[in-house]
Amino acid sequence: MPNTNWLWFRVFANLGLKKNGGKFSQERLDADIQHLETFYRGDGWSNDGPEGMHQMDYYSSSFAIHFLQLLYSKLAGEEDPERAAEFRKRAQMAALDLAHYYDEEGRAIPFGRSVGYRFAMVSFWGALAYADVELPAPLTWGMVKGIVMRHLRWWQTQHDMWSPSGTLTIGYSYPNMYMAENYNSPGSPYWACLAFICLAVPETHPFWTSKEENHWDVIPKVKELKHPGHIMSNLGGHCMLLSSGQACSYPMKGTHAKYGAFAYSSAYGYSVPPGLFTLEQYALASQLGLSDDGGEYWKTRRLSESSLTSRGDGDNKTPVLVSLWSPFPDVHIKTYLVPPTASHPNWHLRAHHIRAEGREVATADGSFAISNQRAADGRYLDAYDPAACEGTRPRLIGNYDLATPEAWASGEEGAFAVSKGAVGIRALEGAGGGRTATLVNADPNSNLMESRTTIPTLQGTVAKGASVWYVSGIYAKPSGDGVKREEYLSGWEAVPEIPAWLKKEMEQQ
Repeated sequence: MPNTNWLWFRVFANLGLKKNGGKFSQERLDADIQHLETFYRGDGWSNDGPEGMHQMDYYSSSFAIHFLQLLYSKLAGEEDPERAAEFRKRAQMAALDLAHYYDEEGRAIPFGRSVGYRFAMVSFWGALAYADVELPAPLTWGMVKGIVMRHLRWWQTQHDMWSPSGTLTIGYSYPNMYMAENYNSPGSPYWACLAFICLAVPETHPFWTSKEENHWDVIPKVKELKHPGHIMSNLGGHCMLLSSGQACSYPMKGTHAKYGAFAYSSAYGYSVPPGLFTLEQYALASQLGLSDDGGEYWKTRRLSESSLTSRGDGDNKTPVLVSLWSPFPDVHIKTYLVPPTASHPNWHLRAHHIRAEGREVATADGSFAISNQRAADGRYLDAYDPAACEGTRPRLIGNYDLATPEAWASGEEGAFAVSKGAVGIRALEGAGGGRTATLVNADPNSNLMESRTTIPTLQGTVAKGASVWYVSGIYAKPSGDGVKREEYLSGWEAVPEIPAWLKKEMEQQ
């Protein structure tokens, strides 16, 4: 058995045999749970694996560990009451963190592997009700019901996820084999049915009798999560997490994109590489790529040392993620991730201190990916048209004419794309950074949510032996209920300043 959450499956195989008079191994059942306990890290969070790795995704909650701990507490609670009570307690603690992964429109933040299980992302909440857990304040059963029902309703708007025969496909919002893992099969998407654990909850339970409520009325808009190494935010029209330090413990397709990107959004999803040649195939959404061969092959953050800290003075302190990573043995990067603020809700910041000790490197810093289709005819976006509130700036040229001057702008001007909302990126370090802005026409099927996307990107070059600072402001304002098209770029000109604490650190290094 893999040394992961899979060990829970053997626990339940033995438990099922035991409950039904079959041959089972109590010794194996107990040993597996004892080993799974070594995955626990504190405050309700378990790692999907042993000491020495850092992987806390939906397997830590809805897909497996919390979900199965809650089922165990319900099904084996009478014979193992102490452990059942502990599992319920952990779920109570985790619930206040996990509520941050779901936005008001019902979307969850795609992060990590197996997101093709789709609405299984909310199974944790139904399991809370099934296991008779008392909710921690300020959460109510109306809020839990709202998370589940809004999520299921949102998935029913994703019409392309079905095959012509009416079955779920491998993919996310549409069929997509590029995002698949090597353990996926045609039946894998039906792990989504974990969400239906709520149907085992009696109709008299407050999960069913309560009116749906919005949990965002009572939980913080920005919160740091110590154990997964995330900063969560719900500002600017979407839920977003900033992440550092996580990595899958074994080779996995697109692992750097599933765990190593800087930001993950409930509105825009992440992008995986459909090929390994030039930026169009690497599709570096919310990633910094570096190339030492003129732009054919790119390396991004995968393994990193990370710390969750705070910066600023007094009441102006803000949570910050700091990571150290080396895409090449002689190129070292320190990255700071700073969440949105109430004054600039559509912007988050990332700063990179790059030391290219042994080689010259090209750099490409990407914003979120956004749909690259015109509303009228589905063709690629054209130059931005203020009347239609759609298009890109600078102009999106495509994959073949990148030398065209109109495809580029200065880093300070930045680049943006407007279709289903707006995304963009600007260089805040000033003209001294020497970066330019363009649109990367990502290859089809690289993004989870949209089959054709474009990625506003800042590009630059760091000379061998040089040490430079790049500070990127990333803009995002998704479409949604109550958001008018003419408002998509309403915050684009309100560029945030580099925080004083960051300026000071830039001067000292």
